Amino acid sequence: MTKITSLQVAKRAGVSQSAVSRVFTAGASASKKTALKVREAAQELGYRPNVIARSLITGKSRIIGLVVAYLDNYFYPAALEKLSNALQKKGYHVLVFMASNDHQSTEQVIEELLDYQVDGIITASVGISNDLTARCEVAGVPVVLFNRTQDRKSHSAVTSDNFQGGKTAAHFLIKGGHKRIAYIGGWAGASTQRDREAGFKDGLVEAGTRLFAHALGEFSIDRAKKVARDMFANSNHPDAVFVATDHMALAVMDVLRSELGLNVPDEVSVIGYDDVPPASWAAYDLTTLRQRSNLMVAQAVELLINKISDPKVEPQHVKVSSPLIVRGSAKIPKGWST
Repeated sequence: MTKITSLQVAKRAGVSQSAVSRVFTAGASASKKTALKVREAAQELGYRPNVIARSLITGKSRIIGLVVAYLDNYFYPAALEKLSNALQKKGYHVLVFMASNDHQSTEQVIEELLDYQVDGIITASVGISNDLTARCEVAGVPVVLFNRTQDRKSHSAVTSDNFQGGKTAAHFLIKGGHKRIAYIGGWAGASTQRDREAGFKDGLVEAGTRLFAHALGEFSIDRAKKVARDMFANSNHPDAVFVATDHMALAVMDVLRSELGLNVPDEVSVIGYDDVPPASWAAYDLTTLRQRSNLMVAQAVELLINKISDPKVEPQHVKVSSPLIVRGSAKIPKGWST
């Protein structure tokens, strides 16, 4: 069996070789009539375009690397699926890599992605050092941070408005009449954790109060359960708790109700962050801040494609507002309006 070439397809279809190339190049222009003739000829001959060879010629692999750390959080599998679909519609292939939040693991993954000659990188829930971002700059590979930011503004980032979301949670609990308000956060090194906690504390201070109790759940279900057991172990426990992510909040609710026999929300109000699918299940009915992943994905893809197309485009940090979704896990303040 001999390998079919684009020239043979062109002859069969009665078009030029460049027309064949345009038909099989994402984003290139070709008339519907030409595209139909070329694809029919390609199917008859068993032709497949050589993507690797084309990338060597153009210097573009049409591959985007997606790096993620947390797949046990419902938010990220759904967000990754949306990111993959959106990038594929733009003509890009996607490589997904897992990384933990330690510097060595992230560095190794980024180095591997650079070896694959990716056109761009999106990191989801992964902290990335200034040294790594500088290395990507030198390699000419744009990076967009998804649901994370860094103090250095050399790369674009898309997050929800975590600070304002935390503040909204505080206002809701204060207006609900709570006096002993607690916070269970994520991993201390994450910008999402830092900003949600800062906004929450700021909202409490505005109302003339402070945190009653504080602990970090490390974005881990098991850790969140442990700190909840410790936090609510005695009778003088918090009467409300804001948990930095839904998947931890659901675990906290399980401990409160099933292990400690506390009524939610009569004895303890619970608020989460993300609005993952189980949050709306009747078993949880979780009041939460919604991360609007559709808008976040659209912004991230647009920023990355623009940077790939024009390296001179300035990086942007985009914040997408997170509306409070009021359900039954927290006492609803009188006169509260969404």
